[in-house]
This record gives sequence, structure tokens and C-alpha cells, in this order.
Amino acid sequence: MRSIWRGAVSFGLVSIGVKLYTATEDHDIRFNQVHATDGGRIKYRRVCSIDGAEVEYAEIAKGYELPDGQLVVLTDEDFEELPLASRREIEVLQFVDQDEIDPIQYEKTYYLEPDPSATRPYVLLRDALENAGRVAITKIAIRSRESLAALRVKDGVMVLHTMRWPDEIRRPDFAFLDEDVAVRPQELQMAEALIGSMTGEFDPTEFTDDYREAMAELLEAKQSGGEVQPLPETAESGAAVVDLMSALRRSVEAARGGAAAEEAPGKPAPAKRALAKEATAKEATAARKATRGADEDAAPARRTTARKATAAKRTSAAEKTTARKATAARKAAATVEATAEKAPAKRARRTA
Repeated sequence: MRSIWRGAVSFGLVSIGVKLYTATEDHDIRFNQVHATDGGRIKYRRVCSIDGAEVEYAEIAKGYELPDGQLVVLTDEDFEELPLASRREIEVLQFVDQDEIDPIQYEKTYYLEPDPSATRPYVLLRDALENAGRVAITKIAIRSRESLAALRVKDGVMVLHTMRWPDEIRRPDFAFLDEDVAVRPQELQMAEALIGSMTGEFDPTEFTDDYREAMAELLEAKQSGGEVQPLPETAESGAAVVDLMSALRRSVEAARGGAAAEEAPGKPAPAKRALAKEATAKEATAARKATRGADEDAAPARRTTARKATAAKRTSAAEKTTARKATAARKAAATVEATAEKAPAKRARRTA
């Protein structure tokens, strides 16, 4: 197991260094979202709603919208600077009977492992909790969220249950609660007798996940019946870069052709500009599709290669006007179609 939090349990004047581990795990059968027609994986990309550009995870911050419509942006550094003692300390606030805690308040469960130098005080608190038959109420901050927590002992290990705050628990509001529903004494006796006949010691190993077993049988039956298909081949990262560079090259050539047509005397400049605009938009769309089809992990390398190659073409241009047009075409291919449609207009204004 890998620890997700490290700090100390504060018990009076005693500080116990501990590591926190997730105590539960999911055994669900996991599926990938695929295209039903060809089996291709469905990918989700982080895209800015303003400029349409794909955003790297490192550039994402958290935003809070104020009632007046303004936005407050918080970075990881802002969260790190919050003056919360519970970020690195689990302070014991109170001891209560476990029966006083409604199970609806429990959220997630974690194991606490002592640091090598803190084993003795850890065992001291563990044994004291067991002998007293109590649960310690604490607070802890995990992943920028502070929670109440209950600390108890299970199988010789201290277990921490994060708990929801009271205002996070909904009150039941159903119409039948206000109705006067009468139950006959005979019906109540029969129900209680049925409960008594089904009462026993709880052993979770006696129960099975019927849904998971049925799903496993379904998958096995489809495999035995030949209802399988090979994983579809995806474009190699290198091929995606080649396709993208080819599209960018054609975009630049189309832009240069449009400029030559406008400057050459005796030729229908508006028609040529329209053709150049259409060609540039098509090439920009092709470039974006090539970028989307590549593996997501190779995206930074592809963008770096595309920028370097385009920069080399731009610097080798003979005329300053041609260089500006190549830059406009590059930006059109690297961002969104809207930018590509604006590039011809910019070129026309510069020519004029």
C-alpha cells in the first residue's frame, strides 16, 4: 500500500507520527468507453472555453465564482498556505461512545501506521481506546478539504473514518412522513417474528457480489462464443507529427499562393482570396484532427516539434510579409478554426 498523507496524531502532550493509507479498494469490473463502430477509445481533453486551446494539467487552477459574477482564481500555492493545523496534525478533540455516531456521517476509511520511532505511543493510545471502549473525535485535512473524523481500533490497528459535517447531511422530506398510516398489531407481530427468525451473527464473507459474478460470466460467454475483436491500431506519435507538419506546410503554401495572387496585377484577387481562405480553413481542420488522433501523452512533444519546424520555415522566408502570413497560418492550424478564418482578413488588411 502507498500512504496518501503523513503527519501526527496529537493526544494531549503526546505526538504520534503516522502515515495514512486507504483502507478500502474497489473490485468492480472496469470498462473503457469505446466507439461502438470501430472500438476506438474515447478520449477526453481539457479545453479552454474561451480560446478553444487544449490546456495542460499543470496550467489548471481552481476558480470560485462570486455572487456578483466575478471570479477568484486559486492556485496550489494558495491552498498550501492555508493556516490549517489539521493539514499535518490529527488532534484528538473528544472521546465518545461509538453508538453515538450515526453511520450516515461516515464517509471514507483509512488505516494509520506509526512511524518507526512512534510505535510505543501509538500502542499506548490504541490500548487506551480499546480498554475505555471509546472512539476519538478528531479533525483532518486531506486534499484541501477538512473533515471531522472518528478514530477507533480494529484488529490491532487504529482506523480513521472521515465524517461529513452536519450541514452536509440532508433531512428526509417525504410526503408519507406527514400521513397517519395505521399498522395492525397482528401485522406488526408477524413482521417482528420474521425478523427474529432471520436474525444471526453478521459475517460479510457469507455474501457475494452477484452483479460482478454475472458480469464476469457474460464476458466469459462472449469470449467463448467468439464475440471479440482485436484492439484497433492507433496512429503512432511520429506519424501524427508528420501528418501535422504536412498539413501546416500546405497551409503555409496556400497562404503564400493567396498573397501572390493578390499582389499580381490583372488577376481576380477576391476569388483567389476566397480560395486561399477555404484552403487554409481545410488545412487547419486537418491539422487539428491529426493532433487529436495522436496519443495524448505525446501531445507536448508534437507541439514542440511543430513549433520548431514552423519557426524554421518562418525564419527562412525571404520577405517580412510572407513571414507574417506563415505565422498566421501556423496559429490557425494550432488553435481553432475561428482563428484560421480570421487569418485571411488580417492578410488582406496588411496587403492593403
